Amino acid sequence: MKAQEQQSLAAIAPRLDEERAAWLALAMTPGLGPKRILDAVEATGSAGRVLALSLTELEGLRFPAAVAQYIFEGKARAAAEAEWQRTAALGATIVSFGCPEYPERLKEIYDPPPVLWVRGAVGLLGRPSIAIVGTRHPTPYGSGMAELLARDLAARRLLVVSGMARGIDSFAHKGALAARMPTLAVWGTGVDVVYPKENKKLAEEILALGGAIVSEMPMGTFPAPQNFPRRNRILSGVSVAVLVVEASENSGTRVTARCAEDQNRDLFAVPGNVTNKGAWTPNLLIKQGAKLVATWEDVWEDLPSQIRLELESETGPAATPETQSSLLPEPVLRAEEAMVLEVLRADESRQIDELLELLETQLTSSEVFTALFELEMAGRIRCLPGKHYVRTM
Repeated sequence: MKAQEQQSLAAIAPRLDEERAAWLALAMTPGLGPKRILDAVEATGSAGRVLALSLTELEGLRFPAAVAQYIFEGKARAAAEAEWQRTAALGATIVSFGCPEYPERLKEIYDPPPVLWVRGAVGLLGRPSIAIVGTRHPTPYGSGMAELLARDLAARRLLVVSGMARGIDSFAHKGALAARMPTLAVWGTGVDVVYPKENKKLAEEILALGGAIVSEMPMGTFPAPQNFPRRNRILSGVSVAVLVVEASENSGTRVTARCAEDQNRDLFAVPGNVTNKGAWTPNLLIKQGAKLVATWEDVWEDLPSQIRLELESETGPAATPETQSSLLPEPVLRAEEAMVLEVLRADESRQIDELLELLETQLTSSEVFTALFELEMAGRIRCLPGKHYVRTM
């Protein structure tokens, strides 16, 4: 980085406290993983003391010679200062393992990240949450269930966490936003690198509605394939439970489910059609003991009692099942709209030509197009690629 750019960033960035700077320096050291960092801090008493050690003492912590040299020569601290300035310029912040904002649940896992980069509401990290994950190529049934369950659980103040990937992850975030509630996205890139790119608007909506974007990756980290399995342990680690909605036999979602089991998190799954390959993982998980989920109540009744009481004290009477329909009030339909809605399903899409064929003796094509437009604007149906339409749940 040029000297002029460094001075400009330094003017923007607030002061970095010493202990957090030390944690960041260790996280920015090439060749040093989370477990080794945490072991070193535990052995010395603080991250700052690790940076103050001699070269011999650093090697005594079983640091590789190149790692010890990097820290001893001050390169790690310099990298931390530059990273802090870039982070602050984005309006993000850094939460280290030693910060009070660091989520307690995440500390319980085997290898918690020493540092988290956060954009948005840092306070969300400690809220009771559920990770909703699944395939990048969902069926209409899967995407509808993910959005519906996320909406209903978020409306009851359970924070929805996901990875903002294509498919189920994105629909989970959209469901929380539909309930006008914040949601937490855990990325496998830097918090300044939107992936996939088409989710840029979704990321902006998450932040605008009081949500947060979190990563253990430094700024500018591109979406390398190896980053996402590592990211999955954070998804389950910050959450009380993990809910799986559609995933094939070899899906990366299985990594998240395995992390949940290793971390002693509750595991839920939405059952699927056995002829659909996306139902393989959730159906297997249910066979192995995961709780079957059809509605938000199936999750709610299995939450730890202290968490359920905490959330119920926040939601009040609006969270009762009888008022569930009030989340998305249904408008009165015109006759044409009711006829179109009648032939649409929530678990299977219909292409526009098929719709016109089914309704040709009852409605003109212009009436069908108008009805589809009105129904989509009212949130009663969704238009999928290729002019396929599906009923919302």
